[in-house]
Amino acid sequence: RLGMQSTLLLAVRHGGRMERGSRRRSEPEEADKGRMKRTIIKDWKTRLSYFLQNSSNSNKRKSKKAGKHRNYFRPSPEEAQLWSEAFDELLANKYGLAAFRAFLKSEFCEENIEFWLACEDFKKTKSPQKLTSKAKKIYNDFIEKEAPKEINIDFQTKNMIAQNIQGPTHSCFSAAQKRVYSLMENNSYPRFLESEFYQELCKKAPISRAAQGT
Repeated sequence: RLGMQSTLLLAVRHGGRMERGSRRRSEPEEADKGRMKRTIIKDWKTRLSYFLQNSSNSNKRKSKKAGKHRNYFRPSPEEAQLWSEAFDELLANKYGLAAFRAFLKSEFCEENIEFWLACEDFKKTKSPQKLTSKAKKIYNDFIEKEAPKEINIDFQTKNMIAQNIQGPTHSCFSAAQKRVYSLMENNSYPRFLESEFYQELCKKAPISRAAQGT
């Protein structure tokens, strides 16, 4: 009987150590997750500041009028939440577009948004000479085989573009742009809305005790 009691006592003590040990292991796991989340968000912010800075510099080059310079501030949670209502809402917002570009860069498919933006700029081009030069640049950068930023479109569309740029019009890249837009809207956009960075933007700041007392 004494032997059985000592065995049970040892088992209880052993079980207690195991239980405490499992708790100790879970704490570092939670800490690792926290560090990983902070690292991801910090990386996002670094990329985002790069795109925002480039966008701001581009606007300054285009216009020297003081009234047209814009600083891109972090959106309010309500503004950020509007981006989830439609893909166009995201693309129409300068901060949102920069954030989406940063996200695509993290997924190694930034060429999609760069191609879409190049097409948007191409459609606004009025000079026939510039239209021709831009068409060739877009083709060389995004369309031709083994282009530095080659987009994922079918062979038939590539051939059609190769023929169209011989006498370029504003609709040269329309089919490819629609294809890339659909690809982003159906794949990258939903993942962006689920990302840590977007979720952070949508979070409302906690109300301080001082604010609650007023």
